[in-house]
Amino acid sequence: MSCKMTIEQICGAVESPFFDRKSARIDAKALAVHLIAFANADGGVIAVGVEDDGTITGIDSYAENINELLRAPFDFCKPSVRVETERLSCTNRNGKPDHILLIEVLQSSDLHANQADEVFFRVGDKSKKLNFEERLQLMYAKGTRYFEDTPVPDAGLDDLDLGFVREFTSRIGYRKSPEEYLRENKEFLSERSGKEEVSAAAMLLFGKNPKHFFPRARIRFVRYEGTEARVGARMNVIKDVMFEGRILQVTEKALEFVGSQIKERTYLGADTRFVTEPEYPEFAWKELIINAVAHRDYSIKGTDIQIKMFDDRITVESPGTLPGIVRLNNMRHVHFSRNPKIAQFLHEYEYVQEFGEGVDRLYEVMEAAGLPQPEYKVEAFMLYATIRNTKLGGNCGGTTPVTTTDSTTDTSTVATILAFCAQPKSREEIMTMCGLKNKNHFIKAHLKPLLESGQLRMTIPDKPNSRNQKYVAVKTED
Repeated sequence: MSCKMTIEQICGAVESPFFDRKSARIDAKALAVHLIAFANADGGVIAVGVEDDGTITGIDSYAENINELLRAPFDFCKPSVRVETERLSCTNRNGKPDHILLIEVLQSSDLHANQADEVFFRVGDKSKKLNFEERLQLMYAKGTRYFEDTPVPDAGLDDLDLGFVREFTSRIGYRKSPEEYLRENKEFLSERSGKEEVSAAAMLLFGKNPKHFFPRARIRFVRYEGTEARVGARMNVIKDVMFEGRILQVTEKALEFVGSQIKERTYLGADTRFVTEPEYPEFAWKELIINAVAHRDYSIKGTDIQIKMFDDRITVESPGTLPGIVRLNNMRHVHFSRNPKIAQFLHEYEYVQEFGEGVDRLYEVMEAAGLPQPEYKVEAFMLYATIRNTKLGGNCGGTTPVTTTDSTTDTSTVATILAFCAQPKSREEIMTMCGLKNKNHFIKAHLKPLLESGQLRMTIPDKPNSRNQKYVAVKTED
């Protein structure tokens, strides 16, 4: 048994998603509820012979019932729940030698129910009975059933874009007709009771108008000014864009737009040459977005994938918890596809590269760039994935950023500005590059003298306050 708990820990621990205490008097059917809940979640430990308040009543006086409890994982759970047991010696509340029974419930990739076909899931310190929708979502998450294979109500072959299907089949070298591909492969089209049915995967991948059936199967991009989201009169949203269509269209449009929003930083390298690099590695932000498209829970129809960009981070919010047996502590090395058909489709377009290696490579890429590790968290039915660009506020990979103080007017600042403006740059870009914060001082001490001396020129003459105005260095003859 892998669980190592002392008597003191068993009596003093707070009941949680991973630990519970039960009296030895508990009925075997009642114990099965908690066994099922732990198995359907992340596993856990039940200490039998300890009351809810931590008082040790022991198991030795309840030998017959303990035998019933030991059969509960097999007699009252469908399918059987895997457990490991251990008896710990202790002293009960009466001061007599006794024992506690520890039952470690192992996490399961199966969906477990009791004899009444009721499904339970561990939430906090309670074993929650799931309703029909929650049970379906758990089935999808565990892969005992794939939502992408379920039929779309009122959808037919006419709702699919056969021209796009033909493009795809040509790409993968399939020589038969688009209709044959849909009927003969992956159950995109199936027949039930004499009626042809279109699967969710077929609609999301090949539909003429997927949003008619899946209105929230889209990506929303929101850009905030600053490092926090504000609402009301202080709202700081500066971009809010929606991407809709088939999965390939949504993916392509989102990646292209987000790429246009990634800033570049220029700094003085170790060899005194200027180096330009993006604030995030390309693979990193693309991996977050593609992962969300490939693995989101499309059965959750009340929300969409959201990409939220702040000055210091990008967070991608994806509907659905971690699928199968993937958990926060093993996700670098354990792979499970919630939507295998969608993932395979994206693989054909080279968006999904090597199955199961993306998250691990994401960590490696961020580390190589000198950036913090990716951050993942699960809240309710949403997965949040975040990457940060904090290195860019400090040292750039062992090289020296070009920075000055606002009170400096030395020649190195002039040289920096002129080198940086070899291509047209905005006033804000120049100030950021030089580490200058005081706009008025920058204009008076740096920008105006360079314009008057002819070393800089405005791209739109005589419009220094234009929002589109940029400045470019004037090349001189040697």
